[in-house]
Amino acid sequence: MPELTVDIVAVDRSVWTGEAKSVVLKTVEGDMGLLPGHEPVLAMLSDGPVRVDPVDGDPVYFAVHGGFFSMDTNHIRVLAEVAEMAEEIDIARAKEAKQRAIAAGADDPDDLAALRRAETRIDVAMREQGLAAF
Repeated sequence: MPELTVDIVAVDRSVWTGEAKSVVLKTVEGDMGLLPGHEPVLAMLSDGPVRVDPVDGDPVYFAVHGGFFSMDTNHIRVLAEVAEMAEEIDIARAKEAKQRAIAAGADDPDDLAALRRAETRIDVAMREQGLAAF
């Protein structure tokens, strides 16, 4: 059966590379699922979770903030401003960041962006622990 080669890269580092059966990610137009044989695509990413279903093993979750992805010939490249594996996320710190963003108010675009980032981190970390469904 065909497989996907997946590269998830942040501005400052390579986050994950491997073979997968499928990938689900969030674009500015909505969620998108990718399987082997998908037509070529290039799209902007929205802040949100990315789920990679490796060929072997359990799903791997990432918090992705900004950037874009491309897929061509069963090769997916996620190029994000910030990307973190779920296991790298400190939930307590993310919850504190969420509370700070809420306290700062919802009128400032920077505060709204901070709130989205914190919520994404919390969501991804909880999914990794099996506390939320994807």
